Amino acid sequence: MAYVKMRWVYISLMVLGVFCLYYNLEDLNPFKGEPVIFKNELGDFLQLPDIDCGQDPPFLILLVASSHEQWFVRLVIRSTWGKEKIIKGKRIKTFFLLGTSPSKHISREVAKESQKFRDIIQKDFTDDYFNLTLKTMMGMQWIYSFCPQTTFVMKTDSDMFVNIYYLTELLLKKNRTTRFFTGFLKLNEYPIRKRFNKWFVSKYEYPWDKYPPFCSGTGYVFSSDVAGEVYHVANSVPFIKLEDVFVGLCLKRLKIRLEELHSEQTFFPDGLPFTTCRYKKIVASHHIKPRDILRICPFSHCHTDIQSHLVPNLQEDQFLLSTLLHRTLAALRAEASHDCETYKC
Repeated sequence: MAYVKMRWVYISLMVLGVFCLYYNLEDLNPFKGEPVIFKNELGDFLQLPDIDCGQDPPFLILLVASSHEQWFVRLVIRSTWGKEKIIKGKRIKTFFLLGTSPSKHISREVAKESQKFRDIIQKDFTDDYFNLTLKTMMGMQWIYSFCPQTTFVMKTDSDMFVNIYYLTELLLKKNRTTRFFTGFLKLNEYPIRKRFNKWFVSKYEYPWDKYPPFCSGTGYVFSSDVAGEVYHVANSVPFIKLEDVFVGLCLKRLKIRLEELHSEQTFFPDGLPFTTCRYKKIVASHHIKPRDILRICPFSHCHTDIQSHLVPNLQEDQFLLSTLLHRTLAALRAEASHDCETYKC
């Protein structure tokens, strides 16, 4: 009998312990006490792209948040929608934002990649999903410090398709070059307080009940003057790991209002099934894999040029994979051609 009682006491204590741990995870939160203010002293840049904006400033710069292992995704982007282009007389350039990796081998490969393509922006912070705020502020700092002459900037992610032709067309029509910020507007969003949710935010990190208006971090566009303003005001804004919300907090402090780019939806943070007609009239779509990019690009004015971007000093299996992708491009084009016949514009 005593054994049974002791067993129930033990089980009860275990359940109580789990219950207390579940409801007191904030005790482990580094933001406990009061919201931490962002500090933009992240040290020197480790990798910088090769561009002289003073001599030949681009019209639009795309900043793509990437991670070290996504070398192949970067290869595809460089060869398709991220390839340097002149559209309606306006130059568009693409650069990749990276943190650091604990792997020395991967770090060496990224350094080689940077030396070859000269399109990587990197600082010394751990490359992690919840460091996207640091990564985005790094991009803002780089624009402010090295390329304020560009007219527009787009921050986006590596699993996106960006129709730079339609984006350029809309930006020229908009004719707004100062204090301009657009994307997929989120005007009534609330913090998620459910623990273990990917986007959980504790009340210590963000004590307020509602987020300010912000644009989805999957892709937003702004005039270059905003980069410097956001970078400087960030010092007085409570830090939050959700980078799009953090940028929204900065914009609120700056009194910069979000604007729609077009009367029709052009940014699709939840993705959009591909059809030729649809993708000619969008700016950005989420959840896009490299194969999808190659399928879309022949019918969205992209130029696919995988062969010229092969990296001979990468491992042999990576090189062969790139070559195989180049050979399958014709089949993907044929598949998209059938889609084009199915959906007449």
